[in-house]
Amino acid sequence: MAAGGGTRAIVAALVANAGIAAAKFVGFAITGSSSMLAEAVHSVADTSNQALLLVGQKTAARKPSESHPFGYGRDRYFYSFVVALLLFTLGSAFALYEGIHKLEAPEALTSPLVAVGILVVAIGLESWSFHTAIQESRKIKGNATWWQFIRNAKTPELPVVLLEDLGALVGLVLALGGVGMTVLTGDPVWDAIGTLCIGVLLGVIAITLIIETKSLLIGEGANPDVLAVIVDELATATVDHVIHIRTQYIGPDELLVAAKIALQPKLSVAEVAQAINDAESRVRAKVPEARLIYLEPDLDHSVKAGA
Repeated sequence: MAAGGGTRAIVAALVANAGIAAAKFVGFAITGSSSMLAEAVHSVADTSNQALLLVGQKTAARKPSESHPFGYGRDRYFYSFVVALLLFTLGSAFALYEGIHKLEAPEALTSPLVAVGILVVAIGLESWSFHTAIQESRKIKGNATWWQFIRNAKTPELPVVLLEDLGALVGLVLALGGVGMTVLTGDPVWDAIGTLCIGVLLGVIAITLIIETKSLLIGEGANPDVLAVIVDELATATVDHVIHIRTQYIGPDELLVAAKIALQPKLSVAEVAQAINDAESRVRAKVPEARLIYLEPDLDHSVKAGA
């Protein structure tokens, strides 16, 4: 569900942003609006970003190899991180540069109503893309808040598309405000101010994505509630308790679990093997993404020392 939903949201955003980018460049050519140019470059960056997310999904699906025995799942994290960097450089940095340039040398707009019409249509298309991303995200968000979903999601594409679309919508409103104020006051400085606001907005979103995707790329463990389920399922039947446990997502849909477990005493070798197999089955039944599980039976020396 997560992978399919992520793909649908990405494709919707790709189609919307490609059309919006073309319309914005036409609008800039006609009006000379720096807000329109900043938004056009932003849409180009977003379109490239969605293409990169699709590439990441495809390369991550490769089968494990001798050089990558745990597979290529982290490709999705890598490409999401590249997306965040592109959003910062192509989106935020360019908008800030263009805004400062137009503040220093303001230029009057020509045919501003064309810009207004294009921005209104773009808001409609971007709203459709944002609505699609919200619908797909709700399938896996559960009871978490949207901020918690963005912070804790192990599937990177949906949070990226959500924040991109949100930034695009707010950016379009800012661009519309800049053009509108320029028309009302006759002062092109407002267009430059709108451009600067877009740059700041994209910078904040890009930095948020960089922080979150960097954490995933380095390697995050299971969320506390998921970890509690894993420990509960391990410490059942002939498993007395979990001595210690480590988890790490090696891909959005693949969790590595490594644990030392204390078994009930006087079990035969066959019973130990069966206990481990049963524990693995219990965990996978409750946490399907726990595909790689390595359990080591051991003595809990801390218990002995305490005794």
